Amino acid sequence: MTESHPASGTSLLWDIGSAYEFFLTLQVLHTPERYGLRASWAAGIRSRIPAAERKLLEEVIPFIFVPAGWIRTLSAPRDAISALWAIRQTPPAERLSKIICPEECNEPLFITLKRIAERRAWEKADLELLLSKYGEEGFRYSQKQIEDYLDWWARPDELGEGFLSALQAYYQAFFEEEEKRLFPVLEAGLLNAQQLAAGLSLTDLLTELSQGVHFGESFTKAKELVLVPTFWLTPLTLSVPLGEEAMMMMFGVRPTSMSAIPGELVPDSLLRTLKALADSTRLKILYYIAREELNPSELSRRLHLRAPTVTHHLNELRLAGLVNMTVKGQEKWYSARREALQNTFSTLETFLDNQ
Repeated sequence: MTESHPASGTSLLWDIGSAYEFFLTLQVLHTPERYGLRASWAAGIRSRIPAAERKLLEEVIPFIFVPAGWIRTLSAPRDAISALWAIRQTPPAERLSKIICPEECNEPLFITLKRIAERRAWEKADLELLLSKYGEEGFRYSQKQIEDYLDWWARPDELGEGFLSALQAYYQAFFEEEEKRLFPVLEAGLLNAQQLAAGLSLTDLLTELSQGVHFGESFTKAKELVLVPTFWLTPLTLSVPLGEEAMMMMFGVRPTSMSAIPGELVPDSLLRTLKALADSTRLKILYYIAREELNPSELSRRLHLRAPTVTHHLNELRLAGLVNMTVKGQEKWYSARREALQNTFSTLETFLDNQ
């Protein structure tokens, strides 16, 4: 389904598929702190995977983001089985390259990884590039972690065989049942988003779907924008370039009354919000940004705190859905998302009244 927003000149395309969620849940399980989830729960799920496959995933997955562009090339229904089948049809040495390094990709990082696979070895310059890349983007990877990742790329045949085996083991250990639970939520979220699109401008639609993010021109000026509902990403978003004139935005659709963790009684969104509010520094931040839009530097000055500390608290508030965030160039500005507080009270009442 395609919709056009004449005022923006952007065509909206909708997509849905549990293959997106398949790779996203792998990210969640290996970096749960980014998504506000318990590390002990994630470790418990990973322990179900055989040791060899688990080790490979732990050394590779933190560096691999959701391969959204590749997933979009799969035939419908774009589920986990379709993704596994497509990977199996690819020669082992080319599997990871094909998934995360599209043919037209010209980013230095991906070009470097492909060259390592071709020559079956990595050099000091390759290590320095990755150290610089992941340092710039704020990831906390040790040099040992990056070296282990490069070692896998230097053994592409072994990596390809092991990666497929690990994905199959993960599917059987967790995702096969999880897929059944989350897909109805994705369908309902997609329908709701399409209904919203009928009555909102593109800018307002993106803000609503992202739960408070005001995006820059990379979205509103794109000729094509693909919107994909996700369960495990809630309340965050993930943007993926799809060429020079197209973008994808993955947006969370998990209801606030529903827990991310299967079988959990307390909705994680409720718990996360209450924890975020039970902190004096975060309450002070909300006090200031309820009155005016501020960036981390100004908040740092007012609170007499280091900028990284303020950023940490803002991230916690963002995970709880309590702030609006406006992207202005390389800078982020924040304001209080008052409607989220009302939603929290409603969710708490629903939880307490639930029979």
